[in-house]
Amino acid sequence: MPDIPWFTPTQAAPGAEVYVMASRFETATLAGAVKFFLKAPGILGQIRKAPGAHGVALRARVLSRTFLTLSAWEDRDALYRFARSEPHRAGSRTASAYMKESAFTFWTVPAARLPVTWAEAERRLAEEKRAY
Repeated sequence: MPDIPWFTPTQAAPGAEVYVMASRFETATLAGAVKFFLKAPGILGQIRKAPGAHGVALRARVLSRTFLTLSAWEDRDALYRFARSEPHRAGSRTASAYMKESAFTFWTVPAARLPVTWAEAERRLAEEKRAY
């Protein structure tokens, strides 16, 4: 399954620090992975319109039931406003029924370092898992 490449809804101000989130989701079943994947376009569309969103990408591995997300935000509050709004809010609740494992990590970077690489996101997720 191809990646959905980095998309920049709004450019961050030059010299700004941005809040980055990487997540990893593993569904319990292949049917759950298909459900998760089918919801992805709506959520990505929501991010593309969300105030304070500076970037988003998705790495979907449906057959291995694993998904990685990467997003950049003006600040933590912008991310949390997005997470509490629809369709993300309802989608998160629905997905919890078929999720096997979820992991999240957060950090800040200078806007000039966007887009963040998948290698960095995966490294930080692995560090978070080891620390947990």
